[in-house]
Amino acid sequence: MGRSIASVRQEVRLLTERWERTARTLAGQDREHALRVARMARAHASECFYAFDDPLEAAVFSVLLEMAKGRGGREGHVDP
Repeated sequence: MGRSIASVRQEVRLLTERWERTARTLAGQDREHALRVARMARAHASECFYAFDDPLEAAVFSVLLEMAKGRGGREGHVDP
């Protein structure tokens, strides 16, 4: 019997496809930034598949991780 519930990875893919469609309706730099956010959300979908059961949480975590990497990962750094 086949799987009846989509995996987090599949749901993240569907979510980012919707975000990309929405991005294409925007103009100029907004479009480019929105497409970048969608790519960032997809960047860690495979890894997040194991950690999260909510696709939106997985996508947001991935975006935040990519944003932190883009800023050198040190802004707002808190020692454990």
